[in-house]
Amino acid sequence: MARFTLPRDIFHGKGALEELKNFEGKKAVICVGGGSMKRFGFLDRAEGYLKKAGMEVKIIDGIEPDPSVKTVMEGAKVMQEFNPDWIVAIGGGSPIDAAKAMWIKYEYPDITFDEMCKVFGIPELRKKAHFCAVSSTSGTATEVTAFSIITDYDKGIKYPIADFEITPDVAIVDPELAETMPKKLIAHTGMDALTHAIEAYVSTANCDYTDALAIHAIEMIQRDLVGSYKGDMVKRDKMHNAQCLAGMAFSNALLGIVHSMAHKTGAAFADHGSHIIHGAANAMYLPKVVAFNAKDPVAKERYGVIADYMHLGGESLSEKVQLLIKYLRKMNDDLNIPHCIKNYGADGLPAEEGFVPEDVFLERLPEIAKNAIADACTGSNPRIPTQEEMEKLLKCCYYDKEVDF
Repeated sequence: MARFTLPRDIFHGKGALEELKNFEGKKAVICVGGGSMKRFGFLDRAEGYLKKAGMEVKIIDGIEPDPSVKTVMEGAKVMQEFNPDWIVAIGGGSPIDAAKAMWIKYEYPDITFDEMCKVFGIPELRKKAHFCAVSSTSGTATEVTAFSIITDYDKGIKYPIADFEITPDVAIVDPELAETMPKKLIAHTGMDALTHAIEAYVSTANCDYTDALAIHAIEMIQRDLVGSYKGDMVKRDKMHNAQCLAGMAFSNALLGIVHSMAHKTGAAFADHGSHIIHGAANAMYLPKVVAFNAKDPVAKERYGVIADYMHLGGESLSEKVQLLIKYLRKMNDDLNIPHCIKNYGADGLPAEEGFVPEDVFLERLPEIAKNAIADACTGSNPRIPTQEEMEKLLKCCYYDKEVDF
């Protein structure tokens, strides 16, 4: 038996944000990030709609990119004092992910962060509040998923919280919010969405329900991402739907080691002046992981199906896999994303010398590899790498070397 879970309601299309005025409750907390939702007026609109619904509203703002355990605990404390019956998270993946974790701690004040990270081990929620997610970026799809990514900065590790309990009750997918995204964010979130769809399709937990969503998302992203990046607003609106479909697929089919590696490298070099942005990490690692996973015959066949749906050509399965890898690398070029950690520069842009020094990478490699293998996303990958294989794979991602093992 398998399970397929989505939000009860998904409101989509321009003007969907207005649905907030039909919510029923006494108090709502709005969780929001660093300022773009304020700047473009969406926070004021959301607050106004909730007040029209008759609710008292409190705002938790300033949630940082890659939200921390500290932010989660502080936000949960605010919720415990205010006692909302609706939690509304608006913005990119970071405020929505943080709000999901705050929700758990709000409903269960004694739960520890380690207990939250127990995969599919969260107790029943909705005793105190329901959850609405309003996405402003076209990539993470956390508005429809059972996942939240929280960073422990003391350890330099991103932890996925995974449980169907944190699937939002309501998702609002209004493309007007996504039209405000800067170019870099369009590129990174778009490649995150493509990685979600491809990993979901080859995951060992795939099924008929997830396959349809993943394949259609891949087709849409192939058609619309580069155009969205270049400023085509019709394509940008379409990408907001495509990333949501990819999210529905991976929330139920799960992911693979592209995400395991991205989670465990993202904050691992923060002491050297930067993060490896999640979507850019996925974009760099995806071609390498396709080559690694394609040694598994079932995964190889599934990559061949993806290549066929993308009309990439090729006679044999091996040729199709190579054409898929080549296409993914070209997308990175089109979106100005580097191919490897060695050339990952400031703001996630290609550089002759990136911010992660070679000696530091090699010194931390065994620990990063061990943590990546232990990541929640590894279990559904078509090939489970050994410590030695994971280290070799990460080296390929550092130096941009071909994967032949």
